[in-house]
Amino acid sequence: MKEYKIITAAAVLAFAAVMAFGTFLSRGKKSSAEEARSLAEFPKADFQSMYNGDFSKQMNDHFTDHFPLRSKWMSIETKLRSALGESISDGVYIGSERLLDCGFSERVPDPTAADRLNAFVSGYDGTAYLAVIPSSSGVYDDELPYYLLGDTEGQQINRLYDSLSGGIRKIDAYNILKMLKDNYIYYRSDTKWTSYGAYCVYRTVIQKLGFQPITYDKYTIRHVTDNFRGDLYNRTLYTGVRSDLLDIYEYPDGSQILTCMSVDKDGRIEERSFYDMDMLETEDMYRMYLGENVPVLEIETDVNNQRKLLVIKDSYADCFIPFLTQHFSRITVVSPEDMDGVLSDYVDVSDYEQTLMLFGIENIGNTEFFSGISK
Repeated sequence: MKEYKIITAAAVLAFAAVMAFGTFLSRGKKSSAEEARSLAEFPKADFQSMYNGDFSKQMNDHFTDHFPLRSKWMSIETKLRSALGESISDGVYIGSERLLDCGFSERVPDPTAADRLNAFVSGYDGTAYLAVIPSSSGVYDDELPYYLLGDTEGQQINRLYDSLSGGIRKIDAYNILKMLKDNYIYYRSDTKWTSYGAYCVYRTVIQKLGFQPITYDKYTIRHVTDNFRGDLYNRTLYTGVRSDLLDIYEYPDGSQILTCMSVDKDGRIEERSFYDMDMLETEDMYRMYLGENVPVLEIETDVNNQRKLLVIKDSYADCFIPFLTQHFSRITVVSPEDMDGVLSDYVDVSDYEQTLMLFGIENIGNTEFFSGISK
């Protein structure tokens, strides 16, 4: 019995030593490709942080982030929980067909959102349109346990719409997508819509903007990858749900993109590809649409109508904008999340007869996002 205890103690100490050594070796790792996020850095010790407990917390975060084979352990833990009937991991509901964010019903809208949007259209001579896009949780909320449900995303969007002035033309994307929920309109492992979901809303949006939509049969659909895993996967590393497709809709007989110019925070301008296929080799495949985030993209097409459109957007619009290129000779795409300053620092809104604001409902509570929307 004594020998058994000694062997057990030695094994435990050896395991702890190996884990500690592995954690030490991983200190130089800055980010996790699987989780698509930055890892906690090794904290600096000082009297203040040790006195108030910050150092201890930071050390715990660092150890947790740099634990050897962390991603493998996370994946195994999530699978075990699912097998044991625990359907929620890190705020993500694990369904048989898809992953869903559980926190959507508790979302708190930014109280300044309506005022800032109303201020934008005040004195604007053009026409402004707004489309708030629901997340996958909002469209598939009937798959969630009843105790997670509160306000629907449709109700959240309507509250914002009801508080806006008549100068903004509101587009109901929620009901369009809700009616089409049996189609592949949302990714299984991400909160965002698919290109087909974007196309379904495009048909309504483009008519509001004064054009007839390109019919579905005119497009050639190219599946550029069938191995996309999105933000909900990054939070759980759960592989029990099928990976997703990323599609490019091409219209061979339609207009072509002549140039795509990006403007970064320092004002540097460079030409880039409309689709960045290199991003398919990274952990953030969705960035294939429009490429790396920048404050402004200037897209010029061979459409000969001299129509210009300003788009104020977040990542939901990245797979939506390609459909717009069939109708405008110039599209200026602005991302408030990537700006230093406000909209007027980058573009002159008066140059555009039409402005489309299209963003996901997750940003409905993002004060930083709305603070950038200022003429």
